[in-house]
Amino acid sequence: QVQPVESGGGLVQTGGSLRLSCAASGSIFSANVMGWYRQVPGKERELTAAISRDGSPYYAASVKGRFSITRDNGKNTLYLQMNSLKPEDTAMYYCVAGRGFSDSANGAEIYGRSHDWGQGTQVTVSS
Repeated sequence: QVQPVESGGGLVQTGGSLRLSCAASGSIFSANVMGWYRQVPGKERELTAAISRDGSPYYAASVKGRFSITRDNGKNTLYLQMNSLKPEDTAMYYCVAGRGFSDSANGAEIYGRSHDWGQGTQVTVSS
């Protein structure tokens, strides 16, 4: 199954910035919703940001005001601009495409994922 390809992670100091990219096939990128999950060892993946095909964004409370998600439909690429990074942002970041988005008491998620998980890109923020 085709997977998205994440890139742009790295090591950065507190307060620094990174821009993540996700390249995907047209079949994946045509999904209604795309987003970025992150995961630290021993914890479940957390939806960090999502964006609909019309550009409506969602941000987790922990990143609101610091992260910005955009998508370039012509290039089949999803981006996550991360500013004012904190050590707690350290995680593996994964790109996801799916049929829809829900935000409930149990948390936010992209459902109907249309592909296998990619390799992810590691973000490490030093204090």
